Amino acid sequence: MSRGPRAESARRDWGSDEEGAGVLHVDMDAFFASVELARRPELRGLPVIVGGRERGVVLAATYEARAFGVRSAMPMSHALARCPQAVVVRPDHAAYRDVSRGVMEILGEVTAVVEQVSVDEAFLDVTGARRRLGLPSEIGAALRERVRAEHGITCSVGIGRNKLVAKLASTHAKPDGLLLVPRDATVDFLRSLPVGALWGVGEKTEQVLARWGVTTVAELADTDVDVLRAAVGPVTGAHLHDLAWGRDPRPVVAGRAERSVGAESTFEQDVRDLDEVARRLRALSDRVAGRMRRHGVVARTVALKVRTSDFRTLTRSRTLPVPTDVAQELYATARDLLGAVDLRGLPVRLVGVRGENLRERSTLATQPSIFDVDDPRPTARRDAEVAVDAVRERFGHGAIGLGASSHPSSTTARGAAGIS
Repeated sequence: MSRGPRAESARRDWGSDEEGAGVLHVDMDAFFASVELARRPELRGLPVIVGGRERGVVLAATYEARAFGVRSAMPMSHALARCPQAVVVRPDHAAYRDVSRGVMEILGEVTAVVEQVSVDEAFLDVTGARRRLGLPSEIGAALRERVRAEHGITCSVGIGRNKLVAKLASTHAKPDGLLLVPRDATVDFLRSLPVGALWGVGEKTEQVLARWGVTTVAELADTDVDVLRAAVGPVTGAHLHDLAWGRDPRPVVAGRAERSVGAESTFEQDVRDLDEVARRLRALSDRVAGRMRRHGVVARTVALKVRTSDFRTLTRSRTLPVPTDVAQELYATARDLLGAVDLRGLPVRLVGVRGENLRERSTLATQPSIFDVDDPRPTARRDAEVAVDAVRERFGHGAIGLGASSHPSSTTARGAAGIS
């Protein structure tokens, strides 16, 4: 990818027609720094730099630090010379991977066509999700809200006809924004940008093009392709000319098969009431089970994650006698694991459920679930959840939920106790 400079003069509104604009690029804002602020809210509003203080480099900086000219990959000595009042925080890569995984799981609930390109960004093709979830801009807005609510960080979303446009749109939506570039506005949008915004235009290529009088995407698009081939080579010249006209044939390619499926949630305020924690576990178990059913997998192991108010993270897991994709089975196991966790009297900040040791459901012999051994209809509980899946597919996730009753076919409308 290019260094992607944004054009300060570029418009923030290119129209509202979303037909043919089915690719989203989701990019976390100042990711490492944002995770640290979520963990240490007392640092909000201060210039914060993530990196090693001695002979280190800047890994991330808050926008308050960036206002002083601090940038990623800058030597820490240079950064502190520009912003001596900055708070330097040593990186916690385990925490960043943890949040990244949680965000990617949120994206995976929208569509299976998710291409993660780094720890803090991914492309989604939401063409197939429009009937279920609405317009791409509605999907993008919902994603931003969920990421903020569940992880305490912000992300920017770009929407366009292809990966190139979506990526550039997210750059111009930052920080904490959403930008739609309609299909018919693609060329006009691109022509407003500096040539360095395009993929494949690094510093050296930008300098070469400048010597040929090409400093903007508009100038690149208007330059004869043979001239570009002579300037930067036959392959690169033709490729950049295509990009300048918005031609990017690369599809969004889903990542490798998931080895686990999980969901987690951060409480708005730390919670001492374990019944409230359990209710959140029930909702998370419903989300995980539904996602497993969509992907045609079952989990042999259920894992619980709990983070207390002192940011200590506890994990517990249990292997089931029979693999499952049933929410009530996930929840019952997770609830048992919660009861065995020593919270040291501290309230809970975050809770999560994960199905692990996945396998294809189609490869398993039909077996009763651990709750249905004595039931005259061994698959009744799962059948009820599959029926709920169908209602949600048509009317949205909040239309119906699985009730708190132990009866296998119990369902309830939104607002009642249980999963909603």
